[in-house]
Amino acid sequence: MPGASYDALGEGYALRRRADPRIASAIWAALGDAGTIVNVGAGAGSYEPTDRNVMAVEPSETMIAQRPTGAAPCVRGSAEALPLEAGAYDAAMAVLTIHHWSDWRAGLREMRRVARRRIVLLTFDVEASDFWLTRDYFPALMALDRQIMPTLGALAAELGDFSATPIPVPHDCVDGFLGAYWRRPHVYLDPLARRSMSSFAKIESEDGLRRLASDLESGAWRTRNADLLTRDALDIGYRLLRWEFDERAS
Repeated sequence: MPGASYDALGEGYALRRRADPRIASAIWAALGDAGTIVNVGAGAGSYEPTDRNVMAVEPSETMIAQRPTGAAPCVRGSAEALPLEAGAYDAAMAVLTIHHWSDWRAGLREMRRVARRRIVLLTFDVEASDFWLTRDYFPALMALDRQIMPTLGALAAELGDFSATPIPVPHDCVDGFLGAYWRRPHVYLDPLARRSMSSFAKIESEDGLRRLASDLESGAWRTRNADLLTRDALDIGYRLLRWEFDERAS
């Protein structure tokens, strides 16, 4: 089942992958007036609005078990075959999950099938990224992203035109995704932090970690990235996409 890797990698995930309130605010604003929402690839429930009627869909039992008490109801299922009726929700949302789907086109079609009015997708635009982590230390991560992340052009070709909003990552982001620690580089040396970044499990990282540790100790990283140290947020390539549909055509 797609996402099953998190049955092995997802232990303790909810402790490190908490919703950042600034990112949450952008996602909830994009959901607009949708009163009923399906969260696809819901994980432990981050970014689910608490003032709406939400149904979560998640393939991994490990992730489902970490959903907190009081979280939205969750059914086990994959994005490619949502166990939900057509047109059952005002909107469908998916947050940093499309790269885990075995067939992202099928997943988008399923989101469109169940959502009457709107789709909101937080994803990563690899064509807009020049992140020091992947550029200088882990080029294999960038190569991997180019393989698994659909381009914005491909997404538009599948579902039609959308609005795209850059989501700068705050320097103190509390959600531990890959780009979260752009101003806290030492965190990438922590194996527990890396466990919440699924891409690290797919590459050989030892050489990059050694070089990063050396550059942090020598001050080379600070010299090379001095301009970042005064920034409050950084555009690494994360994009919030929103599709709007004519409800009458659903």
